[in-house]
Amino acid sequence: MPDWPDTIDALIAAQTALAAQRPEPWQPPEHPRVAGCFVCFPSDEPGPGGDGDMAWAAAAIPPETATAIGTTHGEYRPGLLALRAGPVLEEAVRALDSPPDVLIVDATGRDHPRRAGLAVHLGAQLEIPTIGVTHRTLLADGEWPEAERGAHAPLTLEGETVGAWLRIQPRARPIAVHAGWRTDAETAVEIVMSVASKVRTPEPLRQARRAARLARARAIAGAR
Repeated sequence: MPDWPDTIDALIAAQTALAAQRPEPWQPPEHPRVAGCFVCFPSDEPGPGGDGDMAWAAAAIPPETATAIGTTHGEYRPGLLALRAGPVLEEAVRALDSPPDVLIVDATGRDHPRRAGLAVHLGAQLEIPTIGVTHRTLLADGEWPEAERGAHAPLTLEGETVGAWLRIQPRARPIAVHAGWRTDAETAVEIVMSVASKVRTPEPLRQARRAARLARARAIAGAR
């Protein structure tokens, strides 16, 4: 893969090219090594952020974590998260002692206007199968599943199944799991359930989120 795009036009072109690819579907091994990755910015408050913001990323295969620090190449716009997060997430994942079998990304995958959200793009860049996990969808729609652990229901976009609503706990709001690089919705559900405990966020992603936010907190405290 070439370097990450650093302009909107270049990113849209890269996403369009990625969506046209048909990589071989991933077949999970019996006990896959599942990692999670997460990026945070100076503020968690809703808003677009800006070009040149600091970004703190982490990747985790519990109990191992790795972190990276970078800067963004644009403000946040739906469908263009790779401009802000792609390079620093790649750096964090590559800093793990060994690559995972599959990576859970805090981003959408095929639920995207060009069917190539950050989860797809990052997987192609790393040559690692990926799954997206988010609290809401970008464009896809679907009914919520039954109120029992493991229940899931398809998320579709223009007639294509691009993910699923997945219930981690009976009384909790479902999460959206997304087909990513070399994965489909069924595989996404299977992998997320294999590492989901009593909280909504799958454990590798939860650990990566904690590590990224801790790195940010330490950097901000050190700058005072």
